Amino acid sequence: MNYGDDLRREIKSDGVTPLIGIFDMFSASVAAQHYKGLFVSGFGFAASHYGLPDIGFIAWPDMVAFVQRLRLAFPDRHLLVDIDDGYVDPEVACHVIEHLERAGASGVILEDQRRPRRCGHVDGKQVLPLEEYLEKLDMVLATRRDLVVVARTDAGTEEEILRRAKALAATDADVVLVDGLRSVEWIQRVREVIGDKPLLFNQIAGGKSPRISLPELDALGVDVAIYSTPCLFAAQTAMQDALVALKADEGRLPEHDDGAVGVKESIALLEQNISRHHLKPRKPLSGSFRHEPASSASESLV
Repeated sequence: MNYGDDLRREIKSDGVTPLIGIFDMFSASVAAQHYKGLFVSGFGFAASHYGLPDIGFIAWPDMVAFVQRLRLAFPDRHLLVDIDDGYVDPEVACHVIEHLERAGASGVILEDQRRPRRCGHVDGKQVLPLEEYLEKLDMVLATRRDLVVVARTDAGTEEEILRRAKALAATDADVVLVDGLRSVEWIQRVREVIGDKPLLFNQIAGGKSPRISLPELDALGVDVAIYSTPCLFAAQTAMQDALVALKADEGRLPEHDDGAVGVKESIALLEQNISRHHLKPRKPLSGSFRHEPASSASESLV
């Protein structure tokens, strides 16, 4: 199955393709109940796998192993993978591309940051010389067979943002991402300078970019929207609230009301990661992957 071609067709179809950031197998299990596209977030993976901030700690074999587990559990989901700067060297980046393609990734995002890298929505980012990044990107593009490749720039000044966006659009990359855009006006300016190349927009709670709905992004000419951390931040909030309440009630668990998650509900969610392999022959991913959430758990499995 050509997972990259499936995602490529989806991106080129009408509307905005949403990809939900996940940080482990459990968050992916929840997200897959509602959306058909998953974003393997470097921010979330660094937090869950290492308990560290997203500043360059991820080792590529750990990321490849995670994508392998995701693909086994979610045969019918788009998987876009954050590979940071390709783990420094162009040769390593190409090696990772080969592994991820075999593991079943749909696409990757390759950024132009230099080490020590930072989250795209914080200050202190530094970028490689454009020519050096383009050389790495060209090697990655020559290596991939099917993967969607998103070329990302973290440039900070207005002149450099537009210069790099135009240069990335001139490559064979499938999609362009300018991370940390601060306004609707800047989305419009980037959209204009990259011509017909598909555009990806990244939103993160508390980040630099404005909160924009999918219909609004569609009107701005955005083709893909990634949400890096909704599951991670919601989990942190919920766990904090649950433990504060447990401590306040002297260790007594709350009543298991209708709609709450208990042992049965959790097991039912996880069992789907086995049963979805045995329901019916696998169908192509293209066709109905827009931003409407699945109406039920069973619907999300087809």
